[in-house]
Parts: sequence; structure tokens; C-alpha cells
Amino acid sequence: MEENQVGEKRQTRHKKRKLRKGRLLITFLLLLLVVIGIYSYFQYQKGLQLASETKLPEADFVADDEHKTIKNYLIIGVDSRGEEESRSDTMMLLSWNQDTNDLKLVSFMRDIYADIPGYKSYKLNTAYYLGGVQLLKDTLNTMFDVPIHHYALIDFKSFESLIDILAPNGIEIDVEKDMSAYIGVTLSKGEQQLNGQELLGYARFRHDSEGDFGRVERQQKVIDALKDELLSPTNINNLPKLIGAAQGYITTDLSTSEEIKTVLGLAVGGKVEIEKLTIPVEGSYSYQSYSHAGEVIEIDVDTNKQQVQDFLKLEGE
Repeated sequence: MEENQVGEKRQTRHKKRKLRKGRLLITFLLLLLVVIGIYSYFQYQKGLQLASETKLPEADFVADDEHKTIKNYLIIGVDSRGEEESRSDTMMLLSWNQDTNDLKLVSFMRDIYADIPGYKSYKLNTAYYLGGVQLLKDTLNTMFDVPIHHYALIDFKSFESLIDILAPNGIEIDVEKDMSAYIGVTLSKGEQQLNGQELLGYARFRHDSEGDFGRVERQQKVIDALKDELLSPTNINNLPKLIGAAQGYITTDLSTSEEIKTVLGLAVGGKVEIEKLTIPVEGSYSYQSYSHAGEVIEIDVDTNKQQVQDFLKLEGE
């Protein structure tokens, strides 16, 4: 009888110790979450303050009908230099298949001779100058029959700042040649850790035999590097400040919660690779010159439209 009572007391004490340890662990985890929440909040606010006076004006934008599996994001880079009206220097379509977590990137050359709705034909980058995001979207809709669901507009000076927030120690890029002409920085051939200004200069360099085609290839390379940095666990501490700064540096139709949801959706999906396509495709264009538009790239629209459709797998959906 006494032995049973002793055993029951031991079991009771053991249960109490386990409960205390469990409570301590839960309390610790709750405190950790509170600390992380406070840190994230203040870093987010810090990012907001950094970008409080730099945001580009809100853009008129009417999204196309939703696709059942694919979301297409129009990414536009501009060099406004403080001017209200500017041409788009970078025009990309990032396509995300939410079922497979595949990412595809279509880069459109800025000198494409484009049929701009309501205007004469001009270089593609003139569409943004004439009518902002919506007219550029309409031009791409018309030429390539591609739906666009969201947009992100960023000024190049803001791009530099965002890179320095995301990766304070720089982003590793294999610079394929010495570069300095008209990019504001001097880059040496080889593996380099590039800060925001240097990375932008690398992405914009085009004064060699490859011209704009080489520049587009470098821009795609930079997008790949940014994707790796954004999804890297080592940069998780920088994300709250980055998201805060993005509210000021990037103009988009997406809300903060939608931006976070998109990033988390990509991260949860595992390793993400980006397939890339440049328009026009090889053998489908020629160089021409027009008095009202200057030197342009005249493309076979049907061929390139089909290439975009096949690449994004939009037909039959």
C-alpha cells in the first residue's frame, strides 16, 4: 500500500515537472514571437521612413481577367531623374504558375517598333511616356495577346536603395568584362560583390557589340541573383525593412499583404528557377530607321506572339 502511494507521488511530481517545462517552453516561444514582431515592426517603419518622399505617382491600371493558374506581373524600370514624364528603360513580364511554382521571365527590348493604341507606331518604351503603365500594358496586350494581372513600377535610384537594404554586403555577380561607359561606375571583370549602384550600372551597360541584347541578358541575370537573395534564409532579418521601403520605392497595385503572400508562396514552394525569354527572338527582326522614331527593331509580330504564347503556356487554358 505504501509502495503504491510512493509511486503515485513520484508520477505526480514527474507530471508537474513536465507541465512546468512545457509552460516555460510556451512562454519562451511567445516571448520570442513578441520580440520578433517588435523588431519587424520597427524595421518596417524604418524602411517606410527611408522611402517616404521618393514614391512614383500612382498609376492608372485595369487588370486583365484572372487566369486559373497563372499570374503575370508587368515590371517596369524607369530613369525619371526627377521628371514626371520619362520612358521605360526596362520592361519585363514575370509569369508565376501557382500550381507548379514555376517562374518565367519575358524581357521586351525597348527599341521594338510597336503599334501603340491611339498613336503612331513608336519604340515600345515610348508607350509608357505617352500613357503610363496602362498604355504600355495595352500595347503588350495588342502585340502579344498576353494578359497582365499586376504591375510594379520602380525608379532606378530607388532600385539602388532597395538592393543595399536587401544585401548590405552586396550581391555576387560574375562580371563578364570591364565596364564603365555611361553607367556611373567602373566594374572589373570577374566575380564581384556589387552594391546597389554598381548592380544597376551592370544591368544598364550596353556600350559593346551586343548592345541592348547584352543589356537584357544582364538584366535577366540580375533578376536571378535578386530572387536568390530574396529567398535566402540569411537575409530574413532584412525583409521587414525591405518590405517597408518597398512601399515607398515601388509603385504597384498589390497591397502589402499580397506582396508578402506572393513571396511566401514562392518560398514555401521550394527551390525556384526562372526560365527566360527575350523578345524579339533570334531571326525574327531587322533594324530600321524612321524619321519620327529613330533607329528601331522591326519585328515579325506573329512569330514573336506565338513564341510568347508557347513559352508562357497560355493557349488552351
